[in-house]
This record gives sequence, C-alpha cells and structure tokens, in this order.
Amino acid sequence: MDADVVQAVNHLTARWARELPPGNTVVSGLGLWPLLALLATAADEPGRSELAEAAGVDAATGAAKAVELIGAVDDATDLHAALGVWVHEQLKLSESFDSVVPAALTGTLTGDLAGDKAKLDAWAAEHTENLIREMPLEVTPDLSVVLASALSLRTTWVRPFAEQLKRVNDGPWAGGTWHWLERSDRDLNTVSRYDGLTVVTVRGQADVDVLLGIGSAEAAQGDVLAGLLAAAEGGVSGAELIGQGEPGDEVAPGVKIGQTTAPVPEVKLSVPAFSVRVEHDLLAQRQLFGLSAVTSSPRGSGHFSAISPEQLVVGQARQTVLARFFATGFEAAAVTAMGLMRTSMQTSQSRRLEVSLDRPFGFVAVHRETRLPVVAGWIDQPTEPG
Repeated sequence: MDADVVQAVNHLTARWARELPPGNTVVSGLGLWPLLALLATAADEPGRSELAEAAGVDAATGAAKAVELIGAVDDATDLHAALGVWVHEQLKLSESFDSVVPAALTGTLTGDLAGDKAKLDAWAAEHTENLIREMPLEVTPDLSVVLASALSLRTTWVRPFAEQLKRVNDGPWAGGTWHWLERSDRDLNTVSRYDGLTVVTVRGQADVDVLLGIGSAEAAQGDVLAGLLAAAEGGVSGAELIGQGEPGDEVAPGVKIGQTTAPVPEVKLSVPAFSVRVEHDLLAQRQLFGLSAVTSSPRGSGHFSAISPEQLVVGQARQTVLARFFATGFEAAAVTAMGLMRTSMQTSQSRRLEVSLDRPFGFVAVHRETRLPVVAGWIDQPTEPG
C-alpha cells in the first residue's frame, strides 16, 4: 500500500477520534477516506481544496489513489473492500466523468425509490458479508449520485481466550458483571508502553491484528485513541517492563507485575468482550471532513462539474460501522456513503392553512358509509413521551 495514503488515512482517523463524544463508539477513517479523495478530484473550488486538505491528498490524483487503496485492502487475506458509484439515469454527465470514476465502479439509479434502495442495500450486505445489510442513506427523489465504500474484517486469534462471567469490584465499572476474556501468552512484546499509554497487540491468524490501548485513569478518550493510532515500533517493550518493578507494582497504565508458576515469564491479558455498532452523520462534523463548501448552495455550474454540468451538492453523508471482540476472534464492518443531490429551483409560494392541535381535543371514529360512531374520546394531554 502507498505509505503516504496510509499516513493520510491514519491522520484522518486520529482527527476524527479526537472529536468523538464520550462513550462506546467506533469509526472507520478507512471507509471515509476514499470518498473524500474521490470527491476532491471531482470537485470545483473552493470545495476541491477543502476536501483535498481533509483527505491529505493531491486533488488531481485523489480518485486514482482511492481506487488503488480499495484494491490493496481487498487483496489482504482477512479484509474485503469495495467502492461503488451509482448515477441517476436522467443525470447528464460531464465528458470528464469517466476520468474521475472508473466505469467498472459505476451503477445506475432509476428513480424507483424502492428498487434503488434494494439495490444499494444488497451491495452493502454483499460487501460486508451481511454484517451490515443497509446502505446508510435515505433514497429520495432528488438523489442523483451515490458514492459508497464497504469494508469487512474477520479474523481468528492465534491464541484464543477463555471466556467467563466476571464481576468487577473496583474502578468505574465496580458492581457490574460482564463476559470477560482471559489468556496467557509467552510473548512479552505483545505489550508496549508509549508516553503514558499501554498498547497490547492481539494477533490474528492471517494479516490482521487488533491493538488495545489504555491510558491513565485521567486520560481523555480522544488522547488515548489518537495515541493508539500513533503508536509504532519503539516505546518500552514488555520484556523491558517486566524488569522495572516488583510484584504488585504498576509499570504502565493497566499493567502490574505479577507472579506465575509458568517456567518462563508471560503476559496475562484480561479484557471484556465487546460489541459496538454506531451510526455516524458525517455532516454533523462537515468542517472536519472538508465538506463545508460542497454542502452549501452552489453558484454557476455547481460544485462537481467533473461529474455533471447540473448543480449538485452533498446532501447526505453517513457511516454505519460495527466491531466485535470475542473469545476466538474479531470482526468489523463499515459502510460509508455520500449522496449528491440536485439542488431544487425556487418555486412560487401560496397561502396555506396551518392547523395545530396544541391543547385538549376530542376525537371520534365512524363507519364511513353510515357515519356510525365506533369509538369517541378526548385527549387532555399527549400520551407518548419522546
């Protein structure tokens, strides 16, 4: 894979991670990056520069880099990746369209909302091994172009975990009981310490590992995630840590020196099993992703003259992503999609009646033909709280 692209995806993911609200969550910068890079090539200024900066890519080569990245990811044993673009059959395309979007990636939207939704959902399911079965977009009459990426990951651990129910007695989870995973490993260097962060590597059978990171009790969520993304070779290895204290001493966040009857030193890893699924509305952070200009009302020929001479804006941008960590392995999937919409023309306005039942009211149900009342009643206050 292109090292510069890998770094760009890493930086995008780290910036996103720092902006996440507290709580269980998961994101895929890898799922979003190809769409931003492709749009950077297709966009006009000022959106072109905004998107290129957010993706960390030269706008002129962004689309080609996106296609190359997806192909490289799909070549991995434990990973599958796909990129797709669907264009409404009534949308006039620019002559430059094929130079931005390869014909092999392109499908058609017919305007049949149910049929188009079924087509997009089937693509999402196919390319995530049914982990995600719906495209995270609303199919509407003004939807003209859909860009989407799909990723799936499935791996089994080289060394599986034993699973048990465990009650936590101390710390922020005190009093709770969860499914807990434990195992021992003689490879001390699966643990490393980096500037106040502990990183544990859980190795998969083929070409995927899962890194687990923990900071101090006071560390911010965004700082731990960003630090984990930045961790590389180096730091203080587990083989060094084991000689830096006595039994009971904490030598790194979440790491204490213990004792074992095993003939050689080992690592005992204890971690809760977890499953997280999140829906992200990317337009809620449009500035972070370089989407500010291309979501605004266009002037002249619009934002994407390389796609169509018609006026298009990014009207939807969403990601569905999940991750599951369990005794025998790990699986994850993400579908990221953007919808380019035709901008609507100004229409004349007429007067209307606006009825608001915002105080007590009565009701009656009647048989239409005979006007026989079936039920009647009174609503003194609303009954279904939000």
